[in-house]
Amino acid sequence: MDSLADGAAPTLGVEEEFLLVDARTGEPAPHGAEVVEAAGRRFGVELDVELTEAQVETRTPVCHDVADVRRQLHGLRLVAVETAQTLGYRLLAVGVPPVGGPVGSTTDRDRYRGLTEDYRLLAAEQNICGCHVHVAVPDPETAVQVCNHLRPWLPVLGAVTANSPFAHGVDTGYASWRAMVWSRWPSAGPPPYFESAAHYESTCDMLQAAGAARDRRMIYWDVRPSSHLPTVEVRVADVAATVDEAVLLAALVHGLVRTALADLRRGLRASPVPTEVLRAAGWRAARDGITGLSLDVLSGRLVPARLLLDRLLHRVGDHLDDADLVRRLLSTLDADGGGADRQRRAFARAGLMSDVLEQLARDTLSGSETWTGGPFRLTA
Repeated sequence: MDSLADGAAPTLGVEEEFLLVDARTGEPAPHGAEVVEAAGRRFGVELDVELTEAQVETRTPVCHDVADVRRQLHGLRLVAVETAQTLGYRLLAVGVPPVGGPVGSTTDRDRYRGLTEDYRLLAAEQNICGCHVHVAVPDPETAVQVCNHLRPWLPVLGAVTANSPFAHGVDTGYASWRAMVWSRWPSAGPPPYFESAAHYESTCDMLQAAGAARDRRMIYWDVRPSSHLPTVEVRVADVAATVDEAVLLAALVHGLVRTALADLRRGLRASPVPTEVLRAAGWRAARDGITGLSLDVLSGRLVPARLLLDRLLHRVGDHLDDADLVRRLLSTLDADGGGADRQRRAFARAGLMSDVLEQLARDTLSGSETWTGGPFRLTA
């Protein structure tokens, strides 16, 4: 991804992971590589596989604004969904498989075989799908300090896209069960507060020495300096149910990074919120989602999650790329609830998981079916 030019708004990009399921049963279908190959052959679009064979990943190219992110995500979802349907599968934007067993078959790549060897059942049960937002930063030291500034807002970002209430055919009681599954990794969750890039690197070295991470790509914290791009990468979110919810996440992250960069230019350091407070807040956000209560990490009190989202919007102020678009997306979120809320409403109609799967299929392609091409770039 392009580094940040002086005075320019930072570029951004989004990675989305999707679940591939059997069109009849809704259970995970271990054919992600088949979908990736067919998308390249039919559309010239570069998709990718993930840790388990029932996952497909999309990556936008470098985008210069949120409107471009929206176009790319619409086009990529349309290609991925249509390719899966042509092959007899369904592609769903959901954080965990709503039905089916917990263990997935590992994709046949050296890296993924190594993960399974080292982390065993922990790796095999990682059939989960997230959304990662990258925003460009100028250098590693700035990246670490930007991450410090984003730490207090991680639980709010996780609540916005909570989209995995069902697992194994039952309601887990969480808006994001994916967050619970993901939290078991030794290098996952909210990162520590780092004094410097050297402090960050020494902590990563310790995790690798312990075997808690095989390499820098396995530093799985909810926000981190990217291991291979000049970006800060926010990894706290479930894959969003709809394109618009993914765009909302990207806009908020972009605004937070721009705000952090402005604060750093003024010499303002981030509040060193204790990691244990962030972990508790992240757990509560995963349980309740955007329509419940969240822990205010500064006061230690439970408040409505939507109130904390309003505080985030106040924090980013004039640093939102498209404030009008964000207001429209928030209005829809307030009216419809998040992905977890819609899944639960679908289930409540008749108590059928098939209705949940239908809701997920509609949400995954929401808006994309009207995409007419536009300036969608066919390679990442």
